[in-house]
Amino acid sequence: MNINWQDFSPFSSLLGGVVIGCATVILIAFQGRIAGISGIVASLMQFNNTPKGHYLWRILFVLGLLSASFVYSLFWTLPEVQIDIRPHLLIAAGLLVGFGTRMGSGCTSGHGICGLGRLSLRSLVATVTFMVAGFLTCFVFLHLFR
Repeated sequence: MNINWQDFSPFSSLLGGVVIGCATVILIAFQGRIAGISGIVASLMQFNNTPKGHYLWRILFVLGLLSASFVYSLFWTLPEVQIDIRPHLLIAAGLLVGFGTRMGSGCTSGHGICGLGRLSLRSLVATVTFMVAGFLTCFVFLHLFR
């Protein structure tokens, strides 16, 4: 993936960060829940274990995530995305990420945004682990396997 520096605008990144921050504050203030995407989706898939009053906000949260690109495209041009990887490797990577989120008791949104905001030591360790694993993976695949 390459960044087109001529079209790079920190404004949209800042705006996205503000929207994510507001959404997490609203969710914890009004629902008392953490905006961890893996936990929200997992609870939607566990019908017997999810409290009855929690379905609607979880469904709306996921619909908001899925519709965000459409709303963004109404105001700005979507970046061109090119995926240069074979589909079976992409599926394997997705399964590994899913396994990692279960093993780490949450995903980057739950630990990195909400957990760090609550000064959770467990979330700090998890976020540092995510970042180091990501840096090492990129280094290995971009520099050692080329």
